Amino acid sequence: MPGLFLLRHTRREFLAVAAAAAAAGQTAADPAFLDDLRQRAFRFFVEHADPDTGLMCDRAHTDGTLGKAHYRDARSIASNGFGLTGLCIGAEHGWIPRTEARQRILTSLRFFANAAPGEHGWFYHFMTHDGKRMWKSELSSIDTALLLAGILTARQYFAGDPEIASLANTIWGRVDFQWMLNGDKYLLAMGWHPESGFINARWDHYCELMILYLLAIASPAHAIPADAWYAWSRPVIEYAGYKYIYGDRPLFVHQYAHAWIDFRARKEARPPHIDWFQNSITATLAQRAYCISLTPRFHAYSETVWGITASDSAHGYIAWGGPPPDPRVDGTVVPCAPGGSLMFTPAYSVPALQTMKRLYGDRVWGHYGFADAFNPNTGWVDGDVIGIDLGITLLSAENLVGGNVWKWFMSAPEVQDAMKRVGLG
Repeated sequence: MPGLFLLRHTRREFLAVAAAAAAAGQTAADPAFLDDLRQRAFRFFVEHADPDTGLMCDRAHTDGTLGKAHYRDARSIASNGFGLTGLCIGAEHGWIPRTEARQRILTSLRFFANAAPGEHGWFYHFMTHDGKRMWKSELSSIDTALLLAGILTARQYFAGDPEIASLANTIWGRVDFQWMLNGDKYLLAMGWHPESGFINARWDHYCELMILYLLAIASPAHAIPADAWYAWSRPVIEYAGYKYIYGDRPLFVHQYAHAWIDFRARKEARPPHIDWFQNSITATLAQRAYCISLTPRFHAYSETVWGITASDSAHGYIAWGGPPPDPRVDGTVVPCAPGGSLMFTPAYSVPALQTMKRLYGDRVWGHYGFADAFNPNTGWVDGDVIGIDLGITLLSAENLVGGNVWKWFMSAPEVQDAMKRVGLG
């Protein structure tokens, strides 16, 4: 059950406590904190993977138990993409024996290659632990792409392992990106339902879609044209002096693709020569400024406590964020917002997470790290963690510390070729 904590401060008292916490914290490069953060997030993907299918849970309670009956068996293919990558991270650091990580990855790859339901190589967004389609969910193009990113990362990490390579290539080669175009030359559909066909909406404006389009262009068997990279729109927003390409309010849209694709020191070949890595830095700084602007209403937001992205709330799951200003924001803090931007803004993201931990302690920090969300203004704390939110924090922290996920994923020759063809090589 979500809980209430009893830390209530006036604005002046809160600022004094936050300042003291920040002053007492370690430096932004503190390896012990980042190591603990990563190991706790990694724990989720080991403890909540089905032994027969490898399917990883969508969410769990913060104490490690499974959640409410209506979602306790829900497995998310996006969670699997983050989790397969997480197994490579765990093996690299000795948090799990390499042989065990390999076996877990093989279990997952065998399931997706031989037993998972789908169509034209695409997989259902949610499944039960044994692989049955759940909630009449869609064949999800973006979630299949996140799964593929994890599969390719595992293939590259275990380079030279013939069984992993064969299974990964089988899964990768079946995904028919041309079919998902549904008659369009460049723009991919968001998904497909067996009851009604393709979802009308397409991936047509900037967001987390970059991982989907890069993999579609890189496909060994069903590639779409490289010009598709430039077919989706790039709207611009300006807030508090920050100007950047904008996709949607939640901060994760600026994070997910970057978890695998190394955009550092790269600019698009075509004008206006967008630097996507810098764009995500700017988007993160703009959100921090937005949170600070809300302190007159929600006094817990500060220079060192900030972050809003799609998450649980006291009123259910909400895809919120900002800028632009979001009227749904109620002072809730979402740790995976600064967590997912660790690779972009460590000087701001690390102190934010450290301050949250120091201010609120085990009321928000537990078995898997931070609860998915909490509201210091009202005392509400989420009773759950969510796999994709732990996953983006884990991968972003790993990239900050040593760039491992970028190194592994970018070593895939198909990815390297696609990057060159879109003008990012």
